[in-house]
Amino acid sequence: MKLWRTPLDADKVRVPHGVVKIIIERCKGCSFCVEYCPRDVLQISKKFNKKGYHYPDVVAEGLCVDCNLCEDICPEFAIFSVPVEPDTPAERPVAESPVVASSESEKAPKTAKAKKAVKETA
Repeated sequence: MKLWRTPLDADKVRVPHGVVKIIIERCKGCSFCVEYCPRDVLQISKKFNKKGYHYPDVVAEGLCVDCNLCEDICPEFAIFSVPVEPDTPAERPVAESPVVASSESEKAPKTAKAKKAVKETA
């Protein structure tokens, strides 16, 4: 998410991370977890489990924000997420908040008419 300004609490906000765990043999291939994952962490596998269903695979492990939506929506309780804490403070991602700095070139008039008006006032 790209912000146009830096939030006041940007140094305090931490994005949670999680690891998705799948109990493959319990899955019945409904794909609710895949469709409702807000970060598109899951994808239906081309492989089959012992029951003959396609189960989900984790395709973007680092994107999981531990929202537990997959766990809540699964009718077979075949998937869950485990929260993960980064080891060092440097690895802890802070909410993305790029500062938009204005430069002198951005403040300068863009049109010829505006440039002429600036020259006349100077």
